[in-house]
Amino acid sequence: MNIINKYFPDINSEQIEMFEKLIPLYTEWNAKINVISRKDIENLPINHILHSLAIAKIIRFRKGTSILDVGTGGGFPGIPLAILFPESNFHLIDCIGKKITVVEAIVTELGLNNVTFQKIRAEELHATYDFIVSRAVTKLPEFQEWVNSKISKNQKNERLNGIIYLKGGDLTEELVDISHKNKVFEIKDFFEEAYFETKKVVYIY
Repeated sequence: MNIINKYFPDINSEQIEMFEKLIPLYTEWNAKINVISRKDIENLPINHILHSLAIAKIIRFRKGTSILDVGTGGGFPGIPLAILFPESNFHLIDCIGKKITVVEAIVTELGLNNVTFQKIRAEELHATYDFIVSRAVTKLPEFQEWVNSKISKNQKNERLNGIIYLKGGDLTEELVDISHKNKVFEIKDFFEEAYFETKKVVYIY
């Protein structure tokens, strides 16, 4: 997949193969269980896979890092990140069972042994993780409330443990109600495609 290679030239042939497999796999599964807008499936490489990987432009997860993906839907951002960071551990959750069915199928087909998944709400989880990632599942203050108690105190990365959230538009009002330090990164600074013009990575720590 040229678009991934363009921005992540260091990935190996096995990772390239996995990223390439995502397109037919999601196309096939999306026809059975709608996890991506039918009109949007042709934009999968940029709007979903590359968008997920914007997180990797602000942090390189170290070996043994644990990451929780809340409201993963069909596996974004968790599955692309798990391909990119094979030595980190990802737990993908969603409260909708059929979405987890798709996640399970994709993870199994790719042989991703650093990914687990579960049909559960974030509020019901009792484990802790180094980072919580998500893609625009709700407003930031509400999301922070759901997951704040699930962030581990044990640090192993250059960035402090916290939330890494993908969202678009003007976040000024939402960030006023965030009780922790935060930093907003413009994805257009990393990727030149027009889709990313208003998209952001929000890091709360």
